[in-house]
Amino acid sequence: MNRWVVPCFALCSSMFVISAVNAEEADSVDKAREALTKQEGDSDSAQQLEEVFQAAEKNYSLIKKGGMSLSYSFDYSYFGDQRLDIDIVNGSFRNADVVPSASHTFTNTFSIDYGLLNNVTVSARFPFVAKFDTQEERSNTDLGDASFSLRWQPTAYVPGKMSTTVFGSFGTKTGTSPYEIDINKQLSTGSGTYSLSGGASMSKVLDPVVLYGSLSVSYNMPVDGLNQVRGGALLTEVKQGMGISMSSGFSYSLSYDISLSGSIQLSYSNETELTLLAGPVKFTSVSQDQISSIMNFSIGTRVSETTIVNTNVGFGLTEDSPDVLIGISMPINIDGLKKL
Repeated sequence: MNRWVVPCFALCSSMFVISAVNAEEADSVDKAREALTKQEGDSDSAQQLEEVFQAAEKNYSLIKKGGMSLSYSFDYSYFGDQRLDIDIVNGSFRNADVVPSASHTFTNTFSIDYGLLNNVTVSARFPFVAKFDTQEERSNTDLGDASFSLRWQPTAYVPGKMSTTVFGSFGTKTGTSPYEIDINKQLSTGSGTYSLSGGASMSKVLDPVVLYGSLSVSYNMPVDGLNQVRGGALLTEVKQGMGISMSSGFSYSLSYDISLSGSIQLSYSNETELTLLAGPVKFTSVSQDQISSIMNFSIGTRVSETTIVNTNVGFGLTEDSPDVLIGISMPINIDGLKKL
């Protein structure tokens, strides 16, 4: 076995609720309720964990010094929901309507890894996103949020012992920001904020089974100077909360050419605060905490001595999770690149 790859995905969505507004402004704020609804993937779209395991070689499980690898992955996610649209006037319900939502996201990602040292690898990830809302007939195709990461393996791999890798990542906001578009006509392909994350992954080989787990913490930087119309108010500032993500799973080798994997990921995001301006009045809208959980299954198929193609299927376990996830990933062999 040269490599096991277990992709983990984390997509989440939530409904924002008005937390602080004067009584006389209730009508205009409630009209903006639909505009303040957060679409799937807005806060941390296209955010994924680093690979939680790479098969052990002679000393380290990362790319050797001077080595380089290029890989491609395709991911599809579907998020369906029904939102309750409520209009309140002077504390009384005026009308209520169930608004369906169906979002399809196709992501093509190219990743490049380079070995600075035998135990230090730097990576860059460039996603291209196509997003469709079939209920409201909206779509957008654009670059997603590019990210850059570093992985460090403190100690050399010892057969039979647990292997640990520490990683850190910086996420850009190169995708279409959800805070700079016309939310009634456009869709976002990025988070709209810069982000920092870090954590550690652990794995242990119990031939023919590999056990692995990962824990990471993320922080999204505040965004100000915004000028986005949302309902009857103007969005001026966004402060997203901290997030924590955990995953664990196993891989089982059926033969030299076939392996099966199963994993579960749990993500928690703290509340997000929006600062809005309605005329001369400034108020805030605070989202609820989000919990997303995804069960994922994958099969790795060796198609050549140096190439393993991974195909995965996943489904969400909570309301804030995508309903369906489908993906495929594979290395790209280019002449001139130094191999592992």
